[in-house]
Amino acid sequence: MKKILVLHTGGTIAMQENEQGAVQPNLINPLYSTIESLSSIASVIVDDYLNIPSPHMTPSLMIDLAERLKERVKEDHLDGIVVTHGTDTLEETAYLLDLLLDWNIPVIITGAMRSSNELGADGPHNLIASVRVAANEDAQGKGVLVVLNDEIHTAKNVTKTHSSNIATFQSPQYGPIGIVTKRGVFFHHTLSKRECYPVKKITKKVALLKTYTGMDHSIVDAIASTHIDGLVIEAFGQGNVPPTIVPALNRLINRDIPVVLVSRCFNGVVQDIYAYEGGGRTLKDMGVIFTNGLNGQKARLKLMVVLEQTTNRTTIQELFYK
Repeated sequence: MKKILVLHTGGTIAMQENEQGAVQPNLINPLYSTIESLSSIASVIVDDYLNIPSPHMTPSLMIDLAERLKERVKEDHLDGIVVTHGTDTLEETAYLLDLLLDWNIPVIITGAMRSSNELGADGPHNLIASVRVAANEDAQGKGVLVVLNDEIHTAKNVTKTHSSNIATFQSPQYGPIGIVTKRGVFFHHTLSKRECYPVKKITKKVALLKTYTGMDHSIVDAIASTHIDGLVIEAFGQGNVPPTIVPALNRLINRDIPVVLVSRCFNGVVQDIYAYEGGGRTLKDMGVIFTNGLNGQKARLKLMVVLEQTTNRTTIQELFYK
């Protein structure tokens, strides 16, 4: 029987709704009532590591979590890991762990959209499904996976798409890589490439800014004045920005502060197509770094990780197109 660690970090999956309808953290994790039912699936050990709402999660805490997982794997000789997490920042924690953990052991991140005592609570079912995936041989070597609503997604592509629906986690453009059914766990495709970085701390400050019509340079200048180490811009369409912010972006690049471009669309990639002022071609020529389908919040985390290893713009561009 596979040995699976279930590590809790908090979130709605560990909360209860009070009589006034407010959802609050619970001192005793309600998922303990589900653990016993997992005994037929795997030998489960539990680590009550954190109990925080997911908006309280930080990159520093994610780094600490990665180190905790490394310690537990070494000490307990684990076959798989399930991390329970709040859904608001679940995709970010999953992606950063994916960048940091260079092993074949399945790591599954799951959560819930409904607290434990709400009608139709999804936490127990998601936990059971996640343990089944973590114990499955086919889950090895696929990086960090996100399992909710009987779907298996990659950490790189999954994102929260709905504020309250239990089917909120989707992988735009790519879809899930597998499903969980009553009869088993089935994978139908996987990522063609994985990337990992030997980083044990994050010290860089990277901002994320979304473009909008009528945007001027003042917001970029204001962010630049906070002594950032990098900036991620969520651009229009295929990678275009208002011409009014181009000089401010150029000033950042001239200070050797990398500017990374993603699209604010949730499908497609940014490309150097348009040659007008603020268009993708002019931005590329100016030295803006283009990504290959990452969303803004994940590009920010990747830039923070990459900057711990290099500040060379050419190298960073190559890593973002990896």
